[in-house]
Amino acid sequence: MPLIYSRPNATKTAKRKKTITPATSETAFNNQAEEQLIEESGREDSVKSHFEKISTDEHQLDDMVAKSNRIIISASSMFPWDFFANTINVEESRVTIIHRQLFASQVHSVDIKSISNVFIDTDLFFASLTIVAATFKENSIKIMKLRKNQAILTRRIIEGMRMFIEKDIDTSKYSTAELVSKLKELSTTKTVF
Repeated sequence: MPLIYSRPNATKTAKRKKTITPATSETAFNNQAEEQLIEESGREDSVKSHFEKISTDEHQLDDMVAKSNRIIISASSMFPWDFFANTINVEESRVTIIHRQLFASQVHSVDIKSISNVFIDTDLFFASLTIVAATFKENSIKIMKLRKNQAILTRRIIEGMRMFIEKDIDTSKYSTAELVSKLKELSTTKTVF
């Protein structure tokens, strides 16, 4: 018997070609346009959030500079009884104590957040102020030979600033005089000696 060789069917083995119709090209174009829109809106959001962060950072930096350079109250020990006068400066975010000696001085800065107590000791003519802070080794700093009214006012201002920081109140918008008057109003209790 003779062998018959046949060719495979060209229609079965031929690869199917993709036919591009107007409907499929429009769908592909729409998908590509949507992807571009999403990408562009993502870029715009990224740029917008970046500039917002820069703006808030600049504002916070301006507030920090304003707070760090304003002394609310300053008190010094009395000169004749303390030959090298010690000074306490209360700023909006910290308290700075300067101990002076003959040819030297020591400066301690304490964040108001870390102050746990402020004590006043009085005698017949003078008062001493003791600041207890968690950040010091000795845990307290003492300034002696202050005027009584200065020591009382300094304590009231430190306590008031502690409350302001605890309640997260922004004090940079007040002038120094307004801030002192608000702090005095906050602590109107009479100190009994």
